[in-house]
Amino acid sequence: MIKERFETIAKGNLESRPIPSVEDSILLRLLVQGLVVVGIIAVDVAAETQMSFWAVPLSLAGATWSWYRRRDRNVPVKFLLAMGMLLAMGAFFGNLFTQLNDTRFVLAELLIQLQVLHSFDLPRRKDLGYSMVIGLILMGVAGTLSQTLAFAPLLLIFLAIALPVLVLDYQSRLGISRVRKRQKLPLLSNSSPLAWKNLSRFLLVIVGLGLGIFALMPRFPGYQLQTFPVSSPIELGDRNFDADNRGIVNPGYVREGEEGSGTGIGGNRTAGPGELDDTFYYGFGNQINQNLRGELKPKVVLRVRSQAPGFWRVQAFDRYTGQGWEISRENNLMEASRPDWSYQFLLPTPYAPDRTKNVIQSYTVVSELPNIIPALTYPRRLYFPTREVAVDLEGSLRSPLGLLEGLTYTVISKVPYRDRTLLQQTTNDYPESISEYYLEIPPEIAARVRKKTEEILATSPKPITSSYEKALYLAQSLKQRYSLPQNPLDLPFLEEDEDLVEAFLFKYEGGYPDHFSTSLTVMLRSIGIPARLVVGFDTGEFNPFTGLYIVKNTDAYAMTEVYFTKQGWFAFDPIPGHELFPRSIEESQTFGVLRKFWQWVAGWLPSPVNNWLSQLWNGIISTALRGIVWFWRLLSSGWLGLFTGLILAIALSFLGWLGWQQWKSWRYRRWLAGLPPMENLYQQMLKVLSAKGYRKHPAQTPLEYAKNMGQKQPSASAEVIDEISQAYVRWRYGGYQPNIQQLRQRFKSWIKSLKSGE
Repeated sequence: MIKERFETIAKGNLESRPIPSVEDSILLRLLVQGLVVVGIIAVDVAAETQMSFWAVPLSLAGATWSWYRRRDRNVPVKFLLAMGMLLAMGAFFGNLFTQLNDTRFVLAELLIQLQVLHSFDLPRRKDLGYSMVIGLILMGVAGTLSQTLAFAPLLLIFLAIALPVLVLDYQSRLGISRVRKRQKLPLLSNSSPLAWKNLSRFLLVIVGLGLGIFALMPRFPGYQLQTFPVSSPIELGDRNFDADNRGIVNPGYVREGEEGSGTGIGGNRTAGPGELDDTFYYGFGNQINQNLRGELKPKVVLRVRSQAPGFWRVQAFDRYTGQGWEISRENNLMEASRPDWSYQFLLPTPYAPDRTKNVIQSYTVVSELPNIIPALTYPRRLYFPTREVAVDLEGSLRSPLGLLEGLTYTVISKVPYRDRTLLQQTTNDYPESISEYYLEIPPEIAARVRKKTEEILATSPKPITSSYEKALYLAQSLKQRYSLPQNPLDLPFLEEDEDLVEAFLFKYEGGYPDHFSTSLTVMLRSIGIPARLVVGFDTGEFNPFTGLYIVKNTDAYAMTEVYFTKQGWFAFDPIPGHELFPRSIEESQTFGVLRKFWQWVAGWLPSPVNNWLSQLWNGIISTALRGIVWFWRLLSSGWLGLFTGLILAIALSFLGWLGWQQWKSWRYRRWLAGLPPMENLYQQMLKVLSAKGYRKHPAQTPLEYAKNMGQKQPSASAEVIDEISQAYVRWRYGGYQPNIQQLRQRFKSWIKSLKSGE
């Protein structure tokens, strides 16, 4: 009895409550659903999922049902929707604990589920507002997940729909739509902001302003959170770094049915002459065979978001074989494991110099790669989905399995600064672990290569004493003295007993790009400077719209790493057409969009104009941009920096306002000076009255304005205003020349009386 009575009372309370005012605009409802649909599709495109196949139809069905039932209470449906939302929340927390590596997609999935349920209950404009917000959040999440420009068209579509939605929502708030409906006024008249012509103008203006702000807005590289992008956990079972699983597998070397003697072209690519795999870079593996010929077909392999550009280092080789390289201590790995509650590996990497900078990089694998993990030099922390990783003695990171398409991981590296002064001061007192492995050179070529190296160094205009300057000079000399073949396929294969470096220096006087790096490495070893061959990917092409570096397989190449006592390893690039040093932390993409735009514009300008503008950029504009970067870093340096920056910003704003006022005053005085005396005096009078709040309407004649002032001003002021106005009208329209000196005296006396308060 009590339960039935309670239910009766509850039901009566629900039914006695007034029905909320509903939103009757079909157009607004359709456009709001369009926003939601675009948001759902954007998440699918960015995250490469298929949620829109069920979410979009259900959301549209719910919106249609809600339209027809908008004036009903729908109590049972509201109850079911509440239960569904609780279930969605439970699933959200379940997914949250299993995917702590990246919660953005989990949040997007929850919002889509809630929106689908919410679409069945949209009677009021406020309910449509919730859908607008969900659509906006979905676009924001999709923007953070997206790594390609496929997101850009969806953003434009979202903006094109959002403009009329905002107009209709504003009209609904003010009741304009109901007034237009009662008066039977056309919704899309030419004067309406919803007209196609007006909407197109608004869209072009907003997109133009947005692109302008986007181009000028600085892009400060960095992550503000310590939870970094990483793929979901990969369970390997018993596949760990055991005796049978410690090597490197390059898909470009291993192909079914290609195991052979290695003596013929197209046989085993790890030794002897052969053809390059046209998909995978040949330099990743336990050994590298540089007696292969061919070219790579370009394809994207990585997308990288990094705080600084750099050489995405993959691995290094210490033993020269005469026609390639190999890792002499292949199985000496330092293993690392992560705890169950974290994706972070603390890596046992080799020594790094003191003056370094932490650089965070997030990598997404686009195409299959070997089980070596690309990273900037000296990685310290790794966020990776496997239970174990390993580090070899050359500082390369290895995964228990190959890097598959879609894999995402993050690395924090301690990248050293290239301080030329410190590097020039290093000694040749190398540790035994360095001199034992990185000075080795085949004895049959040692003397001849050393002699050639010393001959090149002797051509320097001034004596070279430091190891750093020797490495620098030799790298630059190889760029200038030796050349790449015009047709890479014309380079002959090496004979069975022929040495690569010897053939490069004395027979062909050039070779493939990687042959330059091999020759420089061996030449440095011949004069007692430790060096090794390092392979990896060049920085790639920076996409300013996504903030990612797009790295292709053709960006892979080899360089020379040179060891300097107490400073560590530093790379030199002897390949013609390349910079002498790889890009590093000294470079920034803060104004990458503006730089790209300028490069495009500069390509169309004549050389003199281009040079002049370049000097202007490097002078005034570059200084201003550096000032903006410095100010932002000050604000980001802590509470003291924040308060200092705010005080500085207020002071600069005040000085800017003061300067603006002075400039306006100067322009006004200059304008007055160009007027006839009577016009000058009359405009000064209008200026004084306007400052007191008595602005002259454009439709008023001078005499009408004077009569109006006579009713609002004291008699003395009204008399002066009328006298100046009468004289102005007679001069302007009757050609009468007034006594300007007398009028000026009257005006000055009036001004003094106003200041004294009389």
